[in-house]
Amino acid sequence: MLASEPVRLFHLPFSFLLPQTVAADRGYFREAGLDVDLVERDRRDVEVKYVPAGETLTGEYDVDLYPVCKWESIRRTWTMGDGRIVATGTFATLPYTVFTRPDSDVETPADLAGVPVGVNRRTGQEYTARKALEEHVPADEIDLVGCGMPTDRLAALHEGRVDAVTLIDPHSTLADHLGYRRLLEYDNHMGIVGGDDVDRELLEAFLRAYGRAVDDINADPDAFRETYLAMLEADAAVAPDLFDDVDMDAVREGIVVPRYEVPEPVDRAALDDHLEWMQERGLLDENAAVDDIVAPL
Repeated sequence: MLASEPVRLFHLPFSFLLPQTVAADRGYFREAGLDVDLVERDRRDVEVKYVPAGETLTGEYDVDLYPVCKWESIRRTWTMGDGRIVATGTFATLPYTVFTRPDSDVETPADLAGVPVGVNRRTGQEYTARKALEEHVPADEIDLVGCGMPTDRLAALHEGRVDAVTLIDPHSTLADHLGYRRLLEYDNHMGIVGGDDVDRELLEAFLRAYGRAVDDINADPDAFRETYLAMLEADAAVAPDLFDDVDMDAVREGIVVPRYEVPEPVDRAALDDHLEWMQERGLLDENAAVDDIVAPL
């Protein structure tokens, strides 16, 4: 496949995938033997979630590889038959943060019991948020509400439709400048899913090119600030009202390009633990098995 067929790679325009942009822009995929075509959606046409909920990426979008939250990768591969998981990782020092309004009665994570928390459903956020909240709140008192993309979640918080929301940088820094208060941080875990034609040679070439981009960013993060900030500024065009009262120069100065990591070939045992966690909470069919969601590479 490396010598003759292009690789269609689904791209998420979010902070944790900056290395994917860099690897494409600097020709690292090409030098690794991959003729990569980044498959992107027009951000202005995305109303709720960037990863299409009702369509398979490996099917309807004809994608060979796509990144998504680790828990969502489990759900999509099992319930939708949308490829199999080939790699996982934290991807970057970019924790999710739960924010609330400065005048809220919610003072600690434990106060979130029974309180609506805005997430973007069917992206994996509801799983990572639930897992983090379980350390502070009884499981039956966790109330996660679908509010859409980051700017949509900020708007829901601002308008009082929810009392808290989850965000990740650079939107976390924007929330700081809007005056919202941080309550809780937790890690962001990702997965990479491959279609039927993805073999070990292709995966290793992808990770090798991705790793070169990671090394570049970590060696000189300031050199990538403009590319990183472009992700936030693109949202300014989508939701201008959120940015009216914000000093964007101050926001730009406060944003730090994170340290990135290279995904690793999937650890079947670790993924099986995540699968069991989802099944114990009724979030996934009890018949799901790790052999059905992990690629046999």
